[in-house]
Amino acid sequence: MKHSPQYRSKREEERAALKNTTGYKVWSVMFTIMYPFIAIFTFLFSGIVMFFSGISRVLAYLFRSNHASPRN
Repeated sequence: MKHSPQYRSKREEERAALKNTTGYKVWSVMFTIMYPFIAIFTFLFSGIVMFFSGISRVLAYLFRSNHASPRN
């Protein structure tokens, strides 16, 4: 089956056809609307992880320095 001359490959033609589906259009709109919320959540979650990572590093340093000191 020969593909349309406006497309370079059959895959390009299939991709263009998929972009005309309702699901693709809904996904595009929802992604555009939700993107700022996803970005903010990622930023906040990264901050929380960094905060607890810092606490963990401090505790590890304190326990390591306490444990490493020689006792007489």
